[in-house]
Amino acid sequence: MKRKYNHQNKPHLTQKRKFLRNNSTKAEIRLWQYVKNKQINGLKFRRQYSIYNFILDFYCPAKKIAIELDGEIHKNPISEQKDHQRDFLLEKLGIKVLRFENDMVFKNPEIIVNAILDHIKT
Repeated sequence: MKRKYNHQNKPHLTQKRKFLRNNSTKAEIRLWQYVKNKQINGLKFRRQYSIYNFILDFYCPAKKIAIELDGEIHKNPISEQKDHQRDFLLEKLGIKVLRFENDMVFKNPEIIVNAILDHIKT
């Protein structure tokens, strides 16, 4: 029997994912406090999860929700274009990408939690 091609958590990205988890941004550390341990509607989120060659900040496989936190590096036309292309490809796979600026995690984390809850309802 042929093995089904798996596009998630490719082995060649294992070291990079591990590095990113061990060197998380302050915003990622803060948001993890809200989404870890199934705190939002019992949903399991994973940190630094890869789909194809994209490494997502947070991913909920059960609901196909990706959460991306954007810092200063994302505020230029080249990064914005790459983010748009990445989001488009992920959405073609049925993955909803929710993007937030890093400072949102510190100023209004409830907006992020509510966006997740709103997406689950739809």
